[in-house]
Amino acid sequence: TDAFGRLLTDTLRTAGIETRGLIADEEAFTTLAFVTFAGQGERSFSFARKPGADTRLRFEELDLSLIGEARAFHFGTLSLTDDPARDATFRALDYARRAGKLITYDPNLRLPLWPNESAAKSMLLWGLQHAHVVKISDEEVNFLFGLEAREGAEHILNAFGVKLVFVTCGANGCYAANRQASCFTPALQGLKVLDTTGAGDIFGGSALWKLLQLNKAPEVLDAQELRDISAFATACAGLSVTKPGGISSVPAYEEVLRVLQP
Repeated sequence: TDAFGRLLTDTLRTAGIETRGLIADEEAFTTLAFVTFAGQGERSFSFARKPGADTRLRFEELDLSLIGEARAFHFGTLSLTDDPARDATFRALDYARRAGKLITYDPNLRLPLWPNESAAKSMLLWGLQHAHVVKISDEEVNFLFGLEAREGAEHILNAFGVKLVFVTCGANGCYAANRQASCFTPALQGLKVLDTTGAGDIFGGSALWKLLQLNKAPEVLDAQELRDISAFATACAGLSVTKPGGISSVPAYEEVLRVLQP
């Protein structure tokens, strides 16, 4: 509805998110995600998407100037489940690569959106073949390769040409690696976990922001730089789980700096 559209746009603008590329579909509703909570704020998802407006995006509808203005192009697999959005993602990613953009990728596996596990695995692997920087969970590493975090990160670096990988390990922390260095960063301790929704996205966005601040190619980062990025992103994600919601749980920069102080 128009009211929902205005609410969504206002929420994004309040959070400082660019809204120029948003398009309304008059024939399909917005995909809905229903989140069920278990102990320690862990959640499971179910979806209403038959089809959702997000699956109907066409490449011709994209404002390519937004990609031109960006330093990085980020994608996940939720846009790869159905055409025409899948084709739009393929072509937009190709456009970004030819424009010399940093390509970042989060598999963000949501099995209920796929016809079967085989289709999901195929597209998750396709994403790894086209990314420079990957943020992936230990559960997704296990789903794809049957490996633990460290071994999975090494496999992704060696088999797919990825330049930098972050494997998030939930409440345990994060393993980060490129071909020059690696590190494990433990999660914040003593947190009262309320809602883990969005923690992975907050980690990924925070890590990318920190990487762009360094203004260095991801493959040349040293161990200390990997630790700095991982510590910042882990702190952001950790603080977020103490608050409800996704966008509303993003911590303030000053709050993150306080918990990082020795």
